[in-house]
Amino acid sequence: MTPRSFAFIAALVKSRSGLVLAAEQGYMLETRLGPILKREGLADFEALAERLQGPGGHRLAEAVTEALTTNESSFFRDGRPFEHLRRLLPGLAAARGAGMPLRLWSAACSTGQEAYSIAMILAELAPQLGGCRADILGTDISQAVVTRARQGRFSQFEVQRGLPARLLVRHFRQEEGRWQVAPDLREMIRFERWNLLADLRPLGRFDVIFCRNVLIYFDAPTKARVLEAMAAQLAPDGVLYLGGAETVLGLTDRLVALPGERGAYRRAGMAALAG
Repeated sequence: MTPRSFAFIAALVKSRSGLVLAAEQGYMLETRLGPILKREGLADFEALAERLQGPGGHRLAEAVTEALTTNESSFFRDGRPFEHLRRLLPGLAAARGAGMPLRLWSAACSTGQEAYSIAMILAELAPQLGGCRADILGTDISQAVVTRARQGRFSQFEVQRGLPARLLVRHFRQEEGRWQVAPDLREMIRFERWNLLADLRPLGRFDVIFCRNVLIYFDAPTKARVLEAMAAQLAPDGVLYLGGAETVLGLTDRLVALPGERGAYRRAGMAALAG
């Protein structure tokens, strides 16, 4: 891959997804984009860059972007945000009026483990939520992983990563060597393709947003843009969860950390719920 073709592809991917690719990641591009070159009958990355600028380039650009995005997920990943969510939800439910659902968003949901983890917590807490209905939205830029998330089928390896045995038995059924999420849990979640760089307002307002281990792939201006947009969609008493290595410091003054909680943020100037 020449510096010229790398620069073009990196700029294209950044504009479409926010993902920043460093020069030393050239080998990763060659590995992940190799199958696309073969499928499209392209001789090299110069030919790929040229094709991306020609007719049909939009479709190819989508495939390139999907190939380069990282889709890493596991059930109840990192633990603490889910422990905090358990403490948070009863108070949020009590603060809602009759008939008002709790809305929760798993942004960059990958193959759905995070969204299903949230659903399992809501099912567990149902007696404490006073009949408050919950709507869960899972979104990702990759149509392939959104499709997998909707299917709710996981390998033995995937369910062994963070999923307690009692929840596996309660919410999954083994089918043809894979584990299928039970219908009642699947019905709690809607999975859609969505780009975090797009206008978030059509998604509506959320009481809880999980956007973890995503911002680490963005540069500072893109991080700030996404955080500002998410703050605008967060309910006054809602909570945003980021990854343990992510922060809002120096990026936005619209969000502040919850005292004593790593990776949990609320809108600035709003009183935090107990939890």
